[in-house]
Amino acid sequence: MSRIKEFNLPDLGEGLTEGEILAWLVKVGDVIELNQPIVEVETAKAAVEIPAKWAGQVRAIFHPEGSTIEVGTPIISIDTDPGAGPIEESTTGAPAADLPTPSAASLAAVDVAPAEGAVEPGLIGGPAPGGRTAVLVGYGPRTTAAKRRPRKGGVPAQASAPAAPAVQAPVAPVAPTAPVVAPSNGNGRVGGSVLAKPPVRKLAKDLGVDLGTLTGSGPLGSITREDVQRAAAAPAAAEPLTVTAPATAVASFGADREQRIPVKGVRRLTAENMSRSAFTAPHVTEFLTVDVTRAMKALDRLRGRREWRDVRVSPLLLVAKAVLLAVKRHPMVNSTWAGDEIVVKDYVNLGIAAATERGLIVPNIKDAGRLSLRELADAMTDLVQTAKTGKTSPADMSGGTLTITNVGVFGVDTGTPILPPGESAILAFGAVREMPWVHKGKVKPRHVTTLGLSFDHRIIDGELGSKFLRDIGDFLSDPEAALLAWT
Repeated sequence: MSRIKEFNLPDLGEGLTEGEILAWLVKVGDVIELNQPIVEVETAKAAVEIPAKWAGQVRAIFHPEGSTIEVGTPIISIDTDPGAGPIEESTTGAPAADLPTPSAASLAAVDVAPAEGAVEPGLIGGPAPGGRTAVLVGYGPRTTAAKRRPRKGGVPAQASAPAAPAVQAPVAPVAPTAPVVAPSNGNGRVGGSVLAKPPVRKLAKDLGVDLGTLTGSGPLGSITREDVQRAAAAPAAAEPLTVTAPATAVASFGADREQRIPVKGVRRLTAENMSRSAFTAPHVTEFLTVDVTRAMKALDRLRGRREWRDVRVSPLLLVAKAVLLAVKRHPMVNSTWAGDEIVVKDYVNLGIAAATERGLIVPNIKDAGRLSLRELADAMTDLVQTAKTGKTSPADMSGGTLTITNVGVFGVDTGTPILPPGESAILAFGAVREMPWVHKGKVKPRHVTTLGLSFDHRIIDGELGSKFLRDIGDFLSDPEAALLAWT
């Protein structure tokens, strides 16, 4: 069994097909342990640190940071037994580390091996130790034999008598393949096409850079990442010069004053989910303005209790509790449209929408209805802190059944939220403001908020949606009385 193991990008859950390499946590030559984090990958749902499947020494890293890789693609190779000595890549026993790295020029001088007969061990396409095929990374198995250019003033190495016919016979047929590596014109072009690796081409596309306008600084005039990044930064560097332009200059509305942001990761997933939900589920939104003065006083009393002094207590906690109690009174709200049937769920995976630097995510508290108020407060605190650090796992963002979005933290009164796919209701909780309110026949300053409930009208009709929203409002108007009456 080969001691060199290639680690493929795994499926991190929910059928994800690709991920972007944010950062490598190891480098070539590092000795790593089993389950040690080796790379941070951003999927469509979260940034995740992936652990190593084997202990050993990092042999090669196949993709740089910033690359978007499909699931199942090798991303790193690990020598699982580095103490066993150098790895032999040919029958001569020469270590792989001692073999020269083939240049672009030497690749152009590759001869095709005869079609008849087996390829000799050690030649490209021939057998190598461990039953593998000796290949150059990125070029695939080929029945070819590499030869070196003779050094000036040197004496070419003599081949053994049996091997001489195999080396000389294909010389004539190979002549037409020599133009594979055509001379570069110094502008990153070979034979009219631009020389650039796929990651460089993707970077240029994301940044809106035309590769045809660049002069390559890489081998054979190829265009490198640095060339693309310099070209992308050039308009910004030149921008101060416009200050000295004449006052009569015509205003520019071109691409140099536009910013192109790649749609990927969380943003792309959010766009796909919201578009699918908005045009699949018929949305209805209802609003309710509530006097929450008693709820704010209840929170103050709760904070004053000794066992709650170290607990994060916010109005959102009472809103979450109100939603969970209202679901028990109206179970149909916690359901999913499944085509020929409606799936009513006896558990509530309560989603809390969170705005992060990576975009909007909706992690959820599993089976939140079984939690006490203290357990619910702790779970919400952990959820928010994990989301802020960008470490929310895909599992924590999957399987939600009902969601709360707290738009009040942005000073907004309420909104018309879009349903997360697979859910039938979402509640928007607006800002709590001190406003004039009629209380006991007199206008007094009271704490008031506005709730907005969007629901799937295929499942929830107007009566059910209104009763559900009304129960949430009743709880927030007088939490103690609601608890006594409903529990």
